[in-house]
Amino acid sequence: MSRVVMLVIGTLLGLFVLFNFLLPLLAGLLKVALIVGVVALLVFITVTVVGKSSRSH
Repeated sequence: MSRVVMLVIGTLLGLFVLFNFLLPLLAGLLKVALIVGVVALLVFITVTVVGKSSRSH
């Protein structure tokens, strides 16, 4: 009986850790990666446009 109780408590604790710590952490990392990707895309576009305009002159 105590084995079943410990299994249930362990499962609930695992779900608590998953939903309160790991998923927000992953969402935060995804946001940071998205922001870095957008900034890198803007830098790439800027360098490409400036490179083409300086070559044509």
